[in-house]
Amino acid sequence: MSQTPDSVVRTYIQQHRDAFLDDLAEWLRIPSVSAQPDHAPDVRRSADWLAAELKETGFPTAEVWQTPGAPAVFAEWPSDDPQAPTVLVYGHHDVQPAAREDGWDSDPFEPVVRENRLYARGAADDKGQVFFHTLGVRAHLAATGRSTPAVHLKLLIEGEEESGSPHFRALVEEHAERLAADAVIVSDTGMWSEDTPTVCTGMRGLAECEIRLHGPDQDIHSGSFGGAVPNPATTAARLVAALHDEHARVAIPGFYDGVVDLTDRERELLAELPFDESQWLRTAKSYATQGEAGYTTLERVWARPTAEVNGIGGGYQGPGSKTIIPSSALVKLSFRLVAGQDPDHVEQAVRAWAERQVPAGIRCEITFSGATRPCLTPLDHPALRSVARAMGRAFEKPVRFTREGGSGPAADLQDVLGAPVLFLGISVPSDGWHAPNEKVELDLLLKGVETTAYLWGDLAENWRDAP
Repeated sequence: MSQTPDSVVRTYIQQHRDAFLDDLAEWLRIPSVSAQPDHAPDVRRSADWLAAELKETGFPTAEVWQTPGAPAVFAEWPSDDPQAPTVLVYGHHDVQPAAREDGWDSDPFEPVVRENRLYARGAADDKGQVFFHTLGVRAHLAATGRSTPAVHLKLLIEGEEESGSPHFRALVEEHAERLAADAVIVSDTGMWSEDTPTVCTGMRGLAECEIRLHGPDQDIHSGSFGGAVPNPATTAARLVAALHDEHARVAIPGFYDGVVDLTDRERELLAELPFDESQWLRTAKSYATQGEAGYTTLERVWARPTAEVNGIGGGYQGPGSKTIIPSSALVKLSFRLVAGQDPDHVEQAVRAWAERQVPAGIRCEITFSGATRPCLTPLDHPALRSVARAMGRAFEKPVRFTREGGSGPAADLQDVLGAPVLFLGISVPSDGWHAPNEKVELDLLLKGVETTAYLWGDLAENWRDAP
């Protein structure tokens, strides 16, 4: 009896499982911590290691791309079908700092397997999720009898994601022609849980600013001058109080311009997720939910724009009293943005709003840092349907859809390349990204391998048939 394509894939993965994990462990031993200058040689070593491994996998092109900071890795494996779609996989090879004294049960850069879990810094975020593509493409070839992938396959593996991706957009712009793709697959995300495979359909964007308020040239006596001159700290408090209305909506005029609202179908799909709000609150170390009226908790953190006060200060902070009018105060704000919002427009709206809150005699300085755009893939996009089908085959379960409330550099790929961004990740919340004892569930890691083995053929077939 001949094997089915799925059984060929699973057999191939099991036959190569041990070698795959040994290679991954070798990569995890490289402490590629981009945030610490002392580890710059390790980040370079990580890039060199990955480029060599991708060539060993079969990619005819695998290059280390330099940036003013840490290097990235680019690889390309063209399909022998000239009509095949082009897919770019994004991930990162740098990791967060880690040390045994932070609370690790073992050396964070000496991988260990306990109870079918691989513990090491980068196991889930993001080396493990990058590396499953290497075995996945080989399993794809084994099951289909092809000598090249069914899609034109490209990889861009960044080296500065854990440091805020300061040079990423410039890198993408510089190499836009070589990175051109019909779709981008981001493997730097996760699933709802081990029992609920999910595909993320979007991430929010981000804009951040600092507002400095200047009043008197120095701190002055509140008895001699209080009530007769404007107080920067009072202005800061009033500005923060004016940020939201009584329904917890952002009260900045123009802030919601262009917002793409959730469809009824999207709200239904989010409502189907097994969300335990009390457990979510325990994870958040909080005691009650709060937010924009008319939306559920998941809708608020995934699909609605927000404005948050990240810090507020000014005046005397020490013990006892010091009766002054402070010379200055500051407020730090961040704005999570959703599909349809333009960070430049939001910045202009925030500036105009803040200046209207400031009375005469207070000088206002507003500084915005670099913004990240939101990205969203429609539920009916053919590439998204391919990802969901491939994951459903691997997990043998229905696949649900999520969004993520955070922000990342994937939106730069969407903006520069003009390609839809999709997310394929197998990590689960218990994996402990950025925390001590980061791990990846080995069964899920291999399901990631299997998903990619199915994905390339599904994309090639269904993209061609898409309207």
